[in-house]
Amino acid sequence: MTLKGSYCLIIHLKKNENIKVGSLYSKLKLNKGYYVYIGSAMNSLIPRINRHLSQEKKLHWHIDYLLKNKNTEIEEVLFNISNNKIECKLAKKISEKGMEIPKFGCSDCECNSHLIYFKNYEDANENIKKAFNYLNMDYHNLNYFKNKLQKK
Repeated sequence: MTLKGSYCLIIHLKKNENIKVGSLYSKLKLNKGYYVYIGSAMNSLIPRINRHLSQEKKLHWHIDYLLKNKNTEIEEVLFNISNNKIECKLAKKISEKGMEIPKFGCSDCECNSHLIYFKNYEDANENIKKAFNYLNMDYHNLNYFKNKLQKK
């Protein structure tokens, strides 16, 4: 089953960190809190989310550098199943209430950022849901992914 869609990872950074992010940042100072990463997978949604959830991966995308840090954990994944690529629209809407990390995750588009900072989980989660609702898109969560889509 090949699904397409856009997704938002809620990543908990448990303490302040300086993270190298490929050639983008030699030292990116990130505060503890919650980061929403917005992405899309227009030919491989299930493998892409599985890859993000896995600890075993080569460092390829900006987000890999953050996820590889020992003080990060993905707490939630909210995603839609759709042929419409809405990651940039999601990023724009979510960033209205959070703080953008400049140039992160958006080297292939005109957005300011695809990584948005929130101090707490509730604000991150609520803003993602509001963005999907604003775009009139149904969405699913990590439990749905693990119970209905993920290969056992």
